[in-house]
Amino acid sequence: MQKNTPKLLFFSVIFLCLIQASFISCSQDEDLIDLVGLEDPDEETVDVSDGDSDGDSDGDSDGSDDQETPDSEETDNGPDFDSSEGLKIDNTPCDYTLDGIESNSTLEIACRMDLGGQTITVPSGVTFVFAGGEIINGTLNFSAQGTIDGDLLNKDLTIEGDVKLDDPIFQFYPERWDIVQGQVNSDRALKNNTNFEGLMFYVKELGATTFKTDEFDAYFEVTKVTSTTTNQNFYPSLEAVNLPSDFTLSMTNNTFLRVFPTIGTTSAALIGVREVDNVTIRGGVLVGDRDNRSYSRENAEEGAHLMTIRSGKNIVLDGVKFTKGSLGGLNINSVGHTFDSNYDPTNNVVVRNCVFDSNRMMSIALTDGNNIDINSNTFLNNAQPSSNSDGGVVGFAINLEPVRTRNSSNELVEYQKVHDVTIRNNVERGSREGSIIVFIGQRIIIENNDFETSASFSLASETQIRNNKFTASNVSAGKPAIIVGGPGETVFNNSVSGNTIEGYGLAIATYYKDIEVTGNIINNCNSGIQIKDAEDIFISENRITNTTSGRGISGQITTANNVVIQNNDIDVRNNAIYFVQLNRDAGLDNSVQVIGNNFASSATSVISSSSGVTYSNNISNGMVQVINASDIDVLNNTLSPSNANGIHLKGDLTGTTIRDNNINVTGNYTCILDESTSSSVSIGNNTCQ
Repeated sequence: MQKNTPKLLFFSVIFLCLIQASFISCSQDEDLIDLVGLEDPDEETVDVSDGDSDGDSDGDSDGSDDQETPDSEETDNGPDFDSSEGLKIDNTPCDYTLDGIESNSTLEIACRMDLGGQTITVPSGVTFVFAGGEIINGTLNFSAQGTIDGDLLNKDLTIEGDVKLDDPIFQFYPERWDIVQGQVNSDRALKNNTNFEGLMFYVKELGATTFKTDEFDAYFEVTKVTSTTTNQNFYPSLEAVNLPSDFTLSMTNNTFLRVFPTIGTTSAALIGVREVDNVTIRGGVLVGDRDNRSYSRENAEEGAHLMTIRSGKNIVLDGVKFTKGSLGGLNINSVGHTFDSNYDPTNNVVVRNCVFDSNRMMSIALTDGNNIDINSNTFLNNAQPSSNSDGGVVGFAINLEPVRTRNSSNELVEYQKVHDVTIRNNVERGSREGSIIVFIGQRIIIENNDFETSASFSLASETQIRNNKFTASNVSAGKPAIIVGGPGETVFNNSVSGNTIEGYGLAIATYYKDIEVTGNIINNCNSGIQIKDAEDIFISENRITNTTSGRGISGQITTANNVVIQNNDIDVRNNAIYFVQLNRDAGLDNSVQVIGNNFASSATSVISSSSGVTYSNNISNGMVQVINASDIDVLNNTLSPSNANGIHLKGDLTGTTIRDNNINVTGNYTCILDESTSSSVSIGNNTCQ
């Protein structure tokens, strides 16, 4: 879908004919909707879209643009432009005309042919071949089955009739089209937008499937309403530079598409992939206006994404660089809400080998879509403050945050939905808050990534963080590496497994319910695994090592129900297990089980002011200390503390059992030092050596 703006002179006739033909079967209302981008009014009532909203383009309500780059003289880089970096044209006038062309003939154009404003009717089956020349200042009207070399197309030649390009790969030479590179004003940047987008649709209609460009550096105005109808609302993904279906935009590292700087505007987009199928965007550098725009006073969520995919199907982004987006890098969402008849979810998107560098707020925002593969990308310096802007809100490189709520009957209402997403083989460095946050999502896989900050999920189901490498920087060293968990019936079957975590303040924080934490390797973190408000948590076969300090597994001032800590290897210096005010006064019997673990160091396991803990079948080289606790069972353990008592009981210990333990102490230490004040402590059948 294109913006309803003036078209390029070079294809005005043919393009209008094509539009009329494409909508001939539509009703008047349908035609209006498709041409101007009207949407369901209900979509505007909840702020869950890609920022489609009413309003002035610069946010100051005066209809003007306050921030522009300096005007430049608009040089006429017409068809006589001769550059070794562009298409070489022989300017010699042709000594022949097109009169008397025969059907099914082939004409090689090696000179300049000026049609003098005429329309030439081309017989059936004629082929025009570029041989270093050009045709200008007129119209070629092909009778039937015509063919033309893409290198002959230019802004001063109109093509009509039944004609296709000789090659589905179209090479774009900026100097041959009405697009001005470098610094321009807002009006010129808007023409760049209209003409560049229009050219892609034009050559697509002529049979091109690939649009290739190399050296190109231009600004595009994407914040102005271009609809000429009564619907003057602003729709970011419509006012962007849009691509057609079944199309590849192929760029190089010499291709720079830039957001023309502005002021205000809640949300905008440089590139739009809206309601199209089978689109590939390869290479190129998309440059935002983060450091050369003017922000309004309330600027937390204003600016431009560098690309918006809205209800796209089978979309591939390969090797694109996204940098300095004033709102973010890539925005993925859908038209409509999940309960609307017009809901059209984005499906099957691949983002691979891309670089996201120094974008504000977030690099990828995913609010609606499924079957998304984010693979082998690099994320740098996300949401860090820059010379002209703060880092906005969010601060995570990848943000999965569909909107949902509950109605007055407490029923779940999903405006948007994100599911079946894989985030793998990516590298992240320097994000302000973290690498990934899955606020809401189903079946999200985060695997084989190399992270420097944190990853997390909250209201998620069947979601896994597995086999990733987390290495803390100086900045992230005091923070958690992985934060997982959320409440409610929509949270289930989540896991954290096989990750290697190095140097964080806390390796893994688990909250709420239904999480498996298995097979992780945790090195030199101040704390290994922490439970909080935990229910149905299974922690097993993790290896936690810190040779200088650190705690293994802890739960402090919180509750835990049906938590199993089993078969872990813990070698730390402070505390292997650290439960303080865990289930205090909660009345939960035997709700935490510490079973079959190997505590290799002399670190003490502490159970203090806690209740409902079973500590059994563990092998420990450290002491077990139970202080002012209730309903504690210490059973069948092998304890060989170094320079410490085996078990130290102290204070009020209601309902505590110490039985069947094998304890080996040295020196003047005691196997069981009982300093408890309760008569209900049961001690028996322990072996002391």
